[in-house]
Amino acid sequence: MAYRDTASFGKRQEYVVIAELLKRGFDVYMTLVDDQGIDCIIRINDKKYIDIQIKARSKTAKQGSVFAAMTVNPRNNFYWIFYTEIDNNYWIIPSKDLVKLCQINKLGKNVGKMHLSLPKSGLGSKALKYEKYKNDNGFKLLNSK
Repeated sequence: MAYRDTASFGKRQEYVVIAELLKRGFDVYMTLVDDQGIDCIIRINDKKYIDIQIKARSKTAKQGSVFAAMTVNPRNNFYWIFYTEIDNNYWIIPSKDLVKLCQINKLGKNVGKMHLSLPKSGLGSKALKYEKYKNDNGFKLLNSK
């Protein structure tokens, strides 16, 4: 399927991720504006809420497993959910882990911003390193702390 633009693809994928969170029993609260890097908030219990930033890559993207030009302000209750359409995988990564997994851009227009390169396959040491964030394992992390 061709997408009119990347913004509409991104918005659709936000709703897909939110639907997945709802299917998994999470209480999801959507933000009206994404000016703080928060696409939705999930309620874990009456004292714990988690801020969620959602990023997606389409199967037609040149680098379907790379997320570039990110600014991450790590904190305990902030998670990123990455969706890679090419392999239909979700990656749920706490922001404090994310800053350790990302590389900092040293050249180009996004100097100082971070980029994340997720495994392209389920094989190898990189895949093992990321396994705890992938699909069911990743969604379990949201309830673990």
